[in-house]
Amino acid sequence: MSYQSFEDLEVWKRACQMAVTVYSLLKDCRDFSFRDQMQRAVISISSNIAEGAERNSVKEFVRFIHIAKGSAAELRTQLYIAEKVRLISSSDCLHLVEELKKISKMLHSLAVSINPKD
Repeated sequence: MSYQSFEDLEVWKRACQMAVTVYSLLKDCRDFSFRDQMQRAVISISSNIAEGAERNSVKEFVRFIHIAKGSAAELRTQLYIAEKVRLISSSDCLHLVEELKKISKMLHSLAVSINPKD
């Protein structure tokens, strides 16, 4: 895998866009603790990709990729709950969940590409 910086990684770009989308969707949400938890989870995805990439260690990068993947799963769970309590629409939930599944697959592929033993 060849890249100069984490900013070059498509998965990082998509994770950042996911954060912007979630922030926009929740801007009027009055359940502040739930909104905060979702925002923390979505920010964690791109942040952990960036932090891991800057560690200059394959082992550390893979570890942070797995943390990012966990945050993506956490956010998917929160989206399902948000839909059920009508904080977001079913169509928004479906779209975001599908994008998160793609991001998770990309994270898995990234981990394998930098550490084939993973």
